[in-house]
Amino acid sequence: MSTILHIETSTNVCSVAVSQDGACIFDKADLDGPNHATVCGPYVEEALSFAESHAIPLDAVAVSEGPGSYTGLRIGVSMAKGVAYGRQVPLIAVSTMELLCVPVLLRHDDLPEDALLVPMIDARRMEVYATIFDRALRTIRSTQPDIVTADTYLPWLEEHPVYFLGNGSTKCKEVINHKNAHFIDNQQPLAKWIMPLAERAFMQGKTADVAYFEPFYLKDFVATKAKNPLDN
Repeated sequence: MSTILHIETSTNVCSVAVSQDGACIFDKADLDGPNHATVCGPYVEEALSFAESHAIPLDAVAVSEGPGSYTGLRIGVSMAKGVAYGRQVPLIAVSTMELLCVPVLLRHDDLPEDALLVPMIDARRMEVYATIFDRALRTIRSTQPDIVTADTYLPWLEEHPVYFLGNGSTKCKEVINHKNAHFIDNQQPLAKWIMPLAERAFMQGKTADVAYFEPFYLKDFVATKAKNPLDN
């Protein structure tokens, strides 16, 4: 197995963890943010010091790649790149959307076999970034910006039980009224949940280029008015 440093800064939460042989051995999280600029560096230093004090060599650095806030991701990815470069270890990028689903899959064994998971990252007003996965984290619909209405996810709701989660899902509760719609509250992307995704990527040799990797920033929605075909 491996020892991996995990960094997550895609939302207001900043968290850092270390895993060894598939177990979390260090974990710190600041839930009162966004305080990434002040806490991310000290958390990483503390995590590295913990590993060194226990004579545990670092094998890789994993970071949540987004989508998420520009500032948060920039800080987290810059920190991850710096450690990976300085320690000469691989950099692993993990989808924030997949990361959000990990604790749900670990804690909810009773999910129906045909259940779909829809992690949501808040944008503004009734706008979110969302992905649709099945229980095996296979992508049913790739990440895209959605303006949420009662009909946005109707094709999937008509066929499957759908579980909405993430910081964008709370504001959708009153809009998405369907018998197959379920909401999982208080689901934050945390560094400790990166572990199974990073371990899999490490074993498969799926790493990012330390020099050129860029995170998936959450772009602002651009609302455009349909052009009148009679206009020149």
